Amino acid sequence: MTSKTTNKFSPEVRARAVRMVLDHEKDHPSRWAAVVSIAAKIGCAGQTLHEWVKKAEVDSGTRAGVPSDVADRMKALERENRELRQANEILR
Repeated sequence: MTSKTTNKFSPEVRARAVRMVLDHEKDHPSRWAAVVSIAAKIGCAGQTLHEWVKKAEVDSGTRAGVPSDVADRMKALERENRELRQANEILR
């Protein structure tokens, strides 16, 4: 199965961009203004960078939500469950 999106930006670039937003947020009238400013500098869409920031906040515990490691584990378990069900159907 292929992914719908490609990872144009490395994890290091994403982490740095998120840090920049959080560090420079106070220099802008709103978080969105900081996001748009930094997104233009790194060459990504503002909404993309905003999603990276939200994900980083969830992972750090400053925002409610399911952390990435838990979501990845759930996805792997669901995939394994689906494969086992298919194997059981074949054996019946």
